[in-house]
Amino acid sequence: MESTLPLPFLISVNVPPGLGGEREGLNREEVSCLGTVFFTVKPQTYEKIFRFLGRHNTEFQPFFDVTQLESRDDVVSLIDAGARKVFVRPEQLPDFAEFGSRVAPVVSGANPAQLASATEHGLLVSDFDITAAETARFVEEAKAKKIASFFVKPIAGVDLEKFIGVAAQVGAIPILPSTDVTSKEQAGKLAVPKILAASWKSDRADGLIPTVVVDEHDTALGLVYSSEESVGEALRTQTGVYQSRKRGLWYKGASSGDTQELVRISLDCDNDALKFVVRQKGRFCHLEQSGCFGDLKGIKKLEQTLVSRKRSAPQGSYTARLFSDEKLLRAKIMEEAEELCDAKTAEEVAFEAADLIYFAMARVVAAGVSLADVEKSLDAKSFKVKRRQGDAKGRWAEKEGIKTETNGAAPPAPAPVKEEPKKDERILMKVLDAGEVTTQELDAALKRPSQKSADAIMKIIVPIIDDVRKNGDKALLSYTHKFERATSLTSPVLKAPFPESMMQLPAETIRAIDVSFENIKKFHAAQKDEKPLQVETMPGVVCSRFSRPIEAVGLYVPGGTAVLPSTALMLGVPAMVAGCQKIVIASPPRSDGSITPEIVYVAHKVGAESIVLAGGAQAVAAMAYGTESVTKVDKILGPGNQFVTAAKMYVSNDTNAGVGIDMPAGPSEVLVVADKDANPAFVASDLLSQAEHGVDSQVILIAIDLTDAQLAAIEDEVHNQAMALPRVDIVRGSIAHSLTVKVKTVEEAMEISNRYAPEHLILQIKDAEKAVEKVMNAGSVFIGEWTPESVGDYSAGVNHSLPTYGFAKQYSGVNLASFVKHITSSNLTAEGLRNVGGAVMQLAKVEELEAHRRAVEIRLEHMNKA
Repeated sequence: MESTLPLPFLISVNVPPGLGGEREGLNREEVSCLGTVFFTVKPQTYEKIFRFLGRHNTEFQPFFDVTQLESRDDVVSLIDAGARKVFVRPEQLPDFAEFGSRVAPVVSGANPAQLASATEHGLLVSDFDITAAETARFVEEAKAKKIASFFVKPIAGVDLEKFIGVAAQVGAIPILPSTDVTSKEQAGKLAVPKILAASWKSDRADGLIPTVVVDEHDTALGLVYSSEESVGEALRTQTGVYQSRKRGLWYKGASSGDTQELVRISLDCDNDALKFVVRQKGRFCHLEQSGCFGDLKGIKKLEQTLVSRKRSAPQGSYTARLFSDEKLLRAKIMEEAEELCDAKTAEEVAFEAADLIYFAMARVVAAGVSLADVEKSLDAKSFKVKRRQGDAKGRWAEKEGIKTETNGAAPPAPAPVKEEPKKDERILMKVLDAGEVTTQELDAALKRPSQKSADAIMKIIVPIIDDVRKNGDKALLSYTHKFERATSLTSPVLKAPFPESMMQLPAETIRAIDVSFENIKKFHAAQKDEKPLQVETMPGVVCSRFSRPIEAVGLYVPGGTAVLPSTALMLGVPAMVAGCQKIVIASPPRSDGSITPEIVYVAHKVGAESIVLAGGAQAVAAMAYGTESVTKVDKILGPGNQFVTAAKMYVSNDTNAGVGIDMPAGPSEVLVVADKDANPAFVASDLLSQAEHGVDSQVILIAIDLTDAQLAAIEDEVHNQAMALPRVDIVRGSIAHSLTVKVKTVEEAMEISNRYAPEHLILQIKDAEKAVEKVMNAGSVFIGEWTPESVGDYSAGVNHSLPTYGFAKQYSGVNLASFVKHITSSNLTAEGLRNVGGAVMQLAKVEELEAHRRAVEIRLEHMNKA
C-alpha cells in the first residue's frame, strides 16, 4: 500500500504524557520514533492534549478525532497548533471548509452507506468491525470508490493482523492501539517491525531494505541496509542499528564511539526505502568528513563553525565577545538588518542576507539553541492558521512612516464563532422575508458557499499541468498511480474497440442507458441547423453561415466516490450527433485499474476513440496538449471539482494548448419556486435531490405567499425525508448554507431567481408554463409538479451539464451547439462590390488602413476599365 504518511499506519495513543504504553505495548520513546499518532480528544482531556501539542507539534505528526468537542474555537486552536488533520462529524464540515485538507469527516461502523460521507480530503471510519456481516460489501464498495486519505480505526479486541489486511484491501491507513503493538516479538501483541517488513518492498534476495540515514536537518549522512530484526533493535535501544550484509546486526558507533540517537523512522512513498533520522555524535563516515556524501554546507556548516569558535575563541577576542557581549551582538544584528533592507541589487541582497544570517546564528549558538530547534519553530509556524494583523511594531513602524493602531486605527473585530449542529438537531433552512430586507441584504444571504482561493488551487494544478505537458504518458500514469492508487496500470489509455468483457452489465442497467441514450439523441438531433443561413444584405451581397462539427473533443466524466454514466451520456451523445470525428473520454479508474463498465458501455455506444484512465488536472492537461497515447483535442467539456474547473480555464487561456472549454462551473444548486398549490413532499424531495450532492451544494426555496402552516409542512418534509437518506450528513452540511425566501408574488419570485441565476430552476406553481416567459437566467427549467430535476439529470433528453455559481447569466448548458462551430461566408457579385465598396473604402480610410481601402479600389478601377 502506498502512503503519503511517513509510515503506513497511525498509532492510537491515550492522553499524554503517558501515551498509553508505559506498562504495555509501545513506550513514549518508541511512539516518538514512529511519529504518526492519533488522539481522541474529549472536553476533559483537551487542555492536556493542547499543551502537549504545543511542545511536540514537530516531534509528532498528530491526527485528532474531535467529534466530542463542542467549541469550534477549540478545534481551530488544535489545527493552529499543528494538528495535521482533524476528523469532524460530516455536518460540521462547512464550518471548517477554509482549512481544506486538514479537516475530514468521521463516521462509525462498517456500513457501506457511510462511504458516501467521504470528501476529497478523506474519511475516517471508526469502530470498524472486520467480523460484521456487512464488512464484505463495505470492502467491495470502498475498493471501487478509491477514497483518498482513507483511515480506519478498529473496535477493541480486534485481530490486528487481519485488520491490517482488510485496511490494505481498501487502500486505507489502519489506526493501531499503542497498547496492542510492540517493538519486539511479544505474545498477544503485534510487532511494529513485522508490520513494516510486511509493507516494504525489497528487490534483494535476502529481503534487506535500503536505508537512508539523515540528520535532523535532512542532510544525508549515508546509505545502509535494514532488516525486520535491526528495526526492532533500533526501536528498542533508541539508537542507530542496521543490518550488515556480511556481519549481522550493526550497532553504529559501538567500536568508533560515533554513535547515533534515533529520532524517527519512516518509509518512502513507494515503500521500497527506509529513512532513519538520527542525532549523530561525531562523524558518520570513516573518512574525515561528516557524511558519506561529503561535508556539511550552508547554515548547518555555519552552525558547526560557530559552535567550535564559541568553545575555542581566545579570551577577549572579537569572536569571544560576540558570544558574551549581548550589546555588541545586538548592535551587529541591527546593523546587518538595516544594510539588508537598504540593499538594491540581487548581489547586494544575497551578500547582506548572508551577513545577517551569520550574526543571527551567533545569537542562536550563544543562547545554547541548535539549528534543529530553529527549524522546528519554522515548521511549527507553517501549520498556523490563525493570522495576526501583520503590522510592524510601533517604533519600527513610526520610523518608516507607517500608521499603526496606536495612531487611531481601531483593532479588527473578532470573527464570530459558529454554532455546531448536533447530530439529532432538526434539519432546517434559514428563512428570510424578502419584504423585510434590502436587495443588498438578500443578495448577501443568497451568496454561494465560498470555494478554495484561486491562488491556492493554481499552486496545486499548474505544476501538474506542466509535468504532463512535458513528460506525457509517464507523468500522466504516475498521477493515476498516486491519486487513484491504480498502481497496476501500465498504460494511461484504453483504446477502442473496447472488449465485451469490460461492458458486462445487468439487463435493467443496459435498458436504462439505452432509453436515456435515445431520448438525449432525439432532443439534441432536433437542434441541428436544417440548412445554412443565407441572407442578401443588399443587391449582389450574399452573407451565409453554416455549421461544422468540432473535429476532436475531450469529455471529462468525474469518478471518485460515484459512478456517472449519465455524464458520459450527456457529453457523448451530442458529440456523436454533431459528427465529431474524434471523441476522447477521460475518467478516473478504480484502484484495480479498471473503468466502470457503465462508462465503457456508453463510450462504445457513442463511438468514442479512447478512454483516458485519469482524472483531475492531469487528465485535462493530457487532452489539452496530447501525449504519446492521448489524442490532443480541440475542446474540453464536462463537469468536475474545483481543480478540474481551474485546469480547464487554465489550458483554455494558454495559446500553446489551442483548446476551448464549455463553461466554468461550481457546486450543484437548485432553486425551487413554490406556491400554495405545491405538494410539500414534492418540494422537499426536489430540494434534497441537490442537497445530497455535497456539503458545498446550495438549495433555495422561494415561497410565494405561503402561510406559516404551509411553510412548516415543507420544513417537516425536508427534515423527515433527509433523516431517511444515506447521505443525511452531507445534506445537513448543504442545508446549513441554504435559504428559504418568502415573497408575495410570482413576479417577485422570478426577479430573485433571475438575479440568482440557478443551475436548476423548478417551478412548482399554478400556471407554471406561463411563468417560463419570465425566466431570464437559468441553466435548465423544470416545469410543474410532475417534472423533478432528476429526469433532467438522467433520461428526459435535456442536458445536465449546466452553468452553476451564477454563470447562467452568461453561459448556456451543454447542447448540440457546444460541439459545432459556425463559419460565415460572403459572396459578392460585381454589382454587390459597387454597392458596398464606397462604405468599405471610407471606413478603411478613417481607420488609416490603406491596404484595406486599396483592395476594394483596385477592383472597382478594374471594373471601370472593362
